Amino acid sequence: MSDIVKTEVSAPLTRTQMLLGREAMERLAGAHVAVFGIGGVGGYVCEALVRSGIGAFTLVDSDCVDMTNLNRQIIATRETVGRPKTEVMRERMQSIRPEVRVTLREEFFLPENADTFPFEDYDYVVDAVDTVTAKVEIILRAQAAGVPVISSMGTGNKLDPSRLRLADIYKTESCPLARVMRRELRKRGVTSLTVVYSDEPALTPGAADAEDAPESAAPAEEEGRTRRATPGSTAFVPAAAGLLIASKVVRDIAGR
Repeated sequence: MSDIVKTEVSAPLTRTQMLLGREAMERLAGAHVAVFGIGGVGGYVCEALVRSGIGAFTLVDSDCVDMTNLNRQIIATRETVGRPKTEVMRERMQSIRPEVRVTLREEFFLPENADTFPFEDYDYVVDAVDTVTAKVEIILRAQAAGVPVISSMGTGNKLDPSRLRLADIYKTESCPLARVMRRELRKRGVTSLTVVYSDEPALTPGAADAEDAPESAAPAEEEGRTRRATPGSTAFVPAAAGLLIASKVVRDIAGR
């Protein structure tokens, strides 16, 4: 944890301080959180953390806002389509708290570039990326640096945000991504990991109107492999997952 920042709490944070207390707010102000993936989940993590008083962020994402993001991502508007997600997120965060410090990494995190990320400088790591390879590497790097890490499991093809849970990865159920992650982490000797997951059985995308689905909805062949089907999504399940993650981060940093 960075040195506690001793400063007067600004007016926008007074309601939060009423619950957490001055010392906790100083801890939050002194914390640096890295958020990997600024999408449906990660965007709401950033939104809640900046509104809670976290002092510094590193935002990692290689994508630009797309029209298909408009149904669920807090940074997605007609005006932001086509712009880098990290850049749009920073502007939004600084419009809420101009003093917040935000470092942008407009790139996709991979084992090949992992050495360029100073995990030892982070006070908390949030994994909100989609690919197993990147997720595993983020978790391994954070744990090797002794930094708390929390990981988002699958929120696609889910409808009920009340089925979201905070749990250890080895106590999850009904989540295909969590099943794969358990296997990969067990191979690498990871014995524990806090995750947010949904125990709601996944729905089948397009099942409600399968008869009307265009031919392009079929799995496509890409470089000799079948591309993973695009999941369906809602405005509320990824958002609720992001808020759960942010709650855990704030409570841990604040000592609650």
